Amino acid sequence: MSEEKDAGIYKYNFDASKLSSGIYFYRLWVYPVNSGAGNFTDSKKIMLIK
Repeated sequence: MSEEKDAGIYKYNFDASKLSSGIYFYRLWVYPVNSGAGNFTDSKKIMLIK
C-alpha cells in the first residue's frame, strides 16, 4: 500500500488472517512535501502468534 495523505493521524487495520505465525517486518516512510523537514524512515518487527 502506497499513497499520499494529508498531515494527520491515521489507523491501518492489518489483516493477518492469511499469514502464518512468525516474525514480520514493516517499514514506514515519511517524505514531507512542503515543510522543509527531513525525511523519516523507520523499520519495526512484529511477532505474529496464532
